[in-house]
Amino acid sequence: MRFFKGHGTENDFVILPDPGGEAGLTASLVAKICDRRAGIGADGVLVVTRTKESHEVSEHAAVAEWFMDYRNADGSMAEMCGNGMRVFARYLIDAGLEQSGEFAVATRGGVRKVRVEPNGDITVDMGKPVVLGESVATVGGHEYPGLHISMGNPHLACAIGDPVVQLDLTHQPGFDPGVFPNGVNIELFNPVGTSRAVMRVYERGCGETRSCGTGTVATAVAAAALSGDTTGTWTIEVPGGTVTVTLDEDTSYLSGPAVIVASGELMLAE
Repeated sequence: MRFFKGHGTENDFVILPDPGGEAGLTASLVAKICDRRAGIGADGVLVVTRTKESHEVSEHAAVAEWFMDYRNADGSMAEMCGNGMRVFARYLIDAGLEQSGEFAVATRGGVRKVRVEPNGDITVDMGKPVVLGESVATVGGHEYPGLHISMGNPHLACAIGDPVVQLDLTHQPGFDPGVFPNGVNIELFNPVGTSRAVMRVYERGCGETRSCGTGTVATAVAAAALSGDTTGTWTIEVPGGTVTVTLDEDTSYLSGPAVIVASGELMLAE
């Protein structure tokens, strides 16, 4: 199978073109592909399938030709990935499958619109964040309260006083499985200055990653809530770079770079 490799603020993905939905990827094969020593290495896999060929999202075929079938590095399926969406859109444009401008992509979390900006960045309409309450993450014996936010996938975004650069995220932070029975993406951030935050993230099914698109939006929501806001534009610094999150009354937008860096033939098998 042909593959491509790309990243958005160093959150990296293997892209597998499968227009007819015939690949039949297993969780174990996805995990092998994402293995950084024995595979290609990535935070996840983006399978490029025509929406009408997928029973999961075929009802969206009239508005979105392509389905971003996203798999975590451990092979589990995920609802949505903001950085993955930008890389997915970059691939579609580079492959001539979509035109620069604005178009829609189907995901398990719903249909998302993407737009190519004049500077080459890609903006994704991430949908309206839903704040579902409060919960606590535990890192290194310290409990950090935060907001439970749904971006189509679950997040726990915690503002902390300790510098995030000093945290040990080698292991998964603790969380309440009663609140998050299917796991959760945990963002820990420091507000810095006006409408700016520094963030690290531990993604379910992946571990710590250099960036997380849905996580940066959740962080912006939590950071805005600290000052009593629900709207505005936020700059979020992650280990892999910087993205911009815009919150308005009806939706949220994530803007940042996305590049394709390699292509080749996949030789791995079960």
